[in-house]
Amino acid sequence: MTQSSREHGVPSGARVPVDLALQGGGSHGAFTWGVIDRLLEEDWIEIAGVSGTSAGAMNAAVLADGHSAGGTEGARQALTDFWEFVADAARFSPFQASPIDMALGNWSLMHSPAFVAMDLVSRVFSPYVLNPTGQNPLARVLEKVIDFDRLRCAPIKVFITATNVRTGRGRVFRNAELTPEVLMASACLPTVFQAIEIEGEHYWDGGYAGNPTLTPLVREVDSDDTILIPINPVERPDVPRTAAAILNRLNEVSFNAATLKELRMIALLRQVADPGNGEGARWARMRVHMVGNEVMTGLDHSSKMNADRTFLHWLRDEGRRAAETFLRERGAHIGKRSSTDLDILLEGV
Repeated sequence: MTQSSREHGVPSGARVPVDLALQGGGSHGAFTWGVIDRLLEEDWIEIAGVSGTSAGAMNAAVLADGHSAGGTEGARQALTDFWEFVADAARFSPFQASPIDMALGNWSLMHSPAFVAMDLVSRVFSPYVLNPTGQNPLARVLEKVIDFDRLRCAPIKVFITATNVRTGRGRVFRNAELTPEVLMASACLPTVFQAIEIEGEHYWDGGYAGNPTLTPLVREVDSDDTILIPINPVERPDVPRTAAAILNRLNEVSFNAATLKELRMIALLRQVADPGNGEGARWARMRVHMVGNEVMTGLDHSSKMNADRTFLHWLRDEGRRAAETFLRERGAHIGKRSSTDLDILLEGV
């Protein structure tokens, strides 16, 4: 047992099953890497299921596959390998922060000529014109890091969300269905990549339908605790006034909407459902915890495309710090009661 486990009052040898809900957000997913890395150091926490979208889908799949191969340390190493491969692949990317921004520790790409040009061009030309062959750099990284045959049989239940382009509805893929195409579909930004075809249907980023989807964690995993690791700020202190800031806030609101709706349903069912019977009881019993992500409010949308190794390591370290704070201040609630007040989500509804 770790010292923090004893401080939480967990009996020696006891393990508490939890689910992880992992949001997407491009390179900002390295923050989630840090959070998971710190949680995996706690031997009283047993990860039973994980739901992820976009970058959260990558973290979810890598975590489950690594854990299947080598337990806790295998999961930590797999996550490290994945993000190091991402950094390696970005070494020659045209999307680089300017020397002045790097010197000031500013991770924005708003002064990167290549990013500005791509941002403007993508509003006029579709990826079917700009990337006619449908190349996706993630494919090579995923093939190097994940053994999909092993992942499909992993004991940790994995749920990956992608958005069906035709219907507009989300589809949740489970372990047995996972392929590189599924993960790329979950992270397919429609202005950057061509829609990913799976079984005759085409898919875009899962964030439009569920970021991440909580329903399968409630229905299909034997755990009453879900730890949500958000990387898209729910609230911001100021009204955005520039075109870029307005677009960024619109994306944040859109990518948070589906998950907030599910959290509101949990809060409502707690008030009306019988905690002992029926499916409503599963929702009503779910204990929800959220790891703070205050550092994300200081990052603009362009940094989601910044895969510089130093930036990714900084995000990882911030994620570890956030997880440390969460464990210290709220870890004792896991297995007992929610540490996040969901009732505030019902205000004004």
